[in-house]
Amino acid sequence: QVQLVESGGGLVQPGGSLRLSCAASGRIFRPYVMGWYRQAPGKQRELVAEFTGGGSTNYADSVKGRFTISRDNARNTVYLQMNSLKPEDTAVYYCRLYLIGTMTYWGQGTQVTVSS
Repeated sequence: QVQLVESGGGLVQPGGSLRLSCAASGRIFRPYVMGWYRQAPGKQRELVAEFTGGGSTNYADSVKGRFTISRDNARNTVYLQMNSLKPEDTAVYYCRLYLIGTMTYWGQGTQVTVSS
């Protein structure tokens, strides 16, 4: 079993920044990929940013140039630096870990609210 613990969400004004963290623990077998998704009220969950199996990154068009995903492999942790936040970025952000060829795990989600 794999556990994902997210942190760093909160309330921020438009134009502000937040940094999300997701730490994975448990029975983690490489290779795996991690990423961030989000779900706004009344909308489907969507990809925000992720590391691909080849180690490159993939971003949603709506966050390119504003968000940056990074990771610390030694700590099995992935981060999401979010800058120039907009009200439309308001959502619950979920961490996802995919053990390639096997299971997908989700974190509990962390709320990000962008509002003045």
